Amino acid sequence: MQRKYTLEALQNIGVSMKNKVFGLALIATVPVLATSCGQLYSESKAAKVEAGKETSKNIDSVVAPVKKDSVAIVDTAAYEAKWKHLLNGDSSKRWQFNAPFANAGAILPYKRVIAYYGNLYSKNMGILGEYPEQEMLDKLNKEKAKWEAADPAMPVQPALHYIAVTAQGSAGKDGKYRLRMPFAQIDKVLAMAAKADAIVFLDVQVAFSDLKTEIPLLEKYLAMPNVHLGIDPEFSMKTGKKPGSVIGTFDAADINFAADYLQSLVKKNNLPPKILVVHRFTQAMVTNYKQIKVSPEVQVVMHMDGWGEPARKIGTYQHFIHAEPVQFTGFKIFYKNDTKRVNRAQEMQPADVLKLKPQPAYIQYQ
Repeated sequence: MQRKYTLEALQNIGVSMKNKVFGLALIATVPVLATSCGQLYSESKAAKVEAGKETSKNIDSVVAPVKKDSVAIVDTAAYEAKWKHLLNGDSSKRWQFNAPFANAGAILPYKRVIAYYGNLYSKNMGILGEYPEQEMLDKLNKEKAKWEAADPAMPVQPALHYIAVTAQGSAGKDGKYRLRMPFAQIDKVLAMAAKADAIVFLDVQVAFSDLKTEIPLLEKYLAMPNVHLGIDPEFSMKTGKKPGSVIGTFDAADINFAADYLQSLVKKNNLPPKILVVHRFTQAMVTNYKQIKVSPEVQVVMHMDGWGEPARKIGTYQHFIHAEPVQFTGFKIFYKNDTKRVNRAQEMQPADVLKLKPQPAYIQYQ
């Protein structure tokens, strides 16, 4: 069953190019732009030792069991009510499209995801990895409480968004300019998430590789009900230039491959819907957006992950997320780049972000 939605409120996020890449500061050239993710990952000695290993602990204790052949009925009225809440009174008409209801067990739009992003080998790529485990989880719990207080109608689903495949400054043995994190590190993130009742996102920066190669290598994790996927066009280097030298791109065909892969896993394993987060902060990072597919099994979030002044971040959201609607939206907040790099005392707060139309269903902190 399909319903027509007026999804006008998914549209006010900021854009940014990259923070620092090999010591280079990339400066945004478009007035509305902010600056993107963080720094390219540098291989540490520990990472080099562990990379390539596929040793994995028993993770049954951190994975919720999936009940086979269960039948659940979607509360369509509740679904529509949450959609209207996210629309936040937007009347642009841009977000009016036919979209299927998500299958039972979906996180969106019933909850807002609040995620901590990073890599365990680097303190520069995000708060996940910057602080000791318990301190990081305590901070995440405080952000969760802030968002629930700011918007009591939207429960918060905490998340850890881990960069499982990182773009590199050097080609590596296979010339692909990317490094796959060892499974032991992913297991650590799953264990951390279990302590906070958090879900996990595995993020992929393909560099000279591609999604068709990298995503299947993570299947044993993506087949778990509590693990979702993020893909980063910034580091999809289709022109042959090194990561960090230019901003990369994904076409709708790339995004649809990821969505189809997740959809297949959901059907095969009788899983609740997956969330697919697509990073974006420039026009060219995503092409042919109208061809991106949504389904009851996969919820697509177009995520504005740029840094800068609030006005620039909002401008980026409006120009590249709101103007090219897909399904849900996301908004990134940088603890450092949104403050120290732009001489501000405080990053955007929940009340600031909740003014966006539509309101983001996914919030990421770096």
